[in-house]
Amino acid sequence: MRTRVTCALVLLAACSSPPGALTEADRAALRELSEEFSRQFVAGDWAAVAKLYTEHASLMPPGAPAVKGRSAAMATLAVLPKTTEMSFTLEEIDGRGDLAFVRGAYKMTMVIPGAEGPVVDKGKFLEIRRKQQDGRWLIAVDIFNSDFPPGAPAPEGGPPERALSGSESTQNA
Repeated sequence: MRTRVTCALVLLAACSSPPGALTEADRAALRELSEEFSRQFVAGDWAAVAKLYTEHASLMPPGAPAVKGRSAAMATLAVLPKTTEMSFTLEEIDGRGDLAFVRGAYKMTMVIPGAEGPVVDKGKFLEIRRKQQDGRWLIAVDIFNSDFPPGAPAPEGGPPERALSGSESTQNA
């Protein structure tokens, strides 16, 4: 009897142990998701961008209320000005089991109607990602904000660098 109880306790403990650390394959898949996001965002392929978010994703853009759901997140992103370049610097990737976070910096070049030339925005982001049953990682929570105050003046000798304000949002053509 005592052996059965001991075996049952060992099995119970094994089933309730915390999930394991991310594998190198998980980290590679998380990095690839960021690269895919950048490619599809610059292409303006909102259907492809939408597939990178979970169905009930939360998006927290700067200067605007948070939105919930894949469709609402895409509607919010799709009205940003045309983006011609986007790059990410991934500073930290960590997680356990089917939950991970990615923290980093972004740089994007946009064409804003009425601006004299391209506008560059630099900022930071934090994403929470969930591993799906099919092994894909998707964005569940996404927050980003600019390093520049809205309407910051252009630096001498280069394209304007500033945060995007609500009045500059327009359909990404």
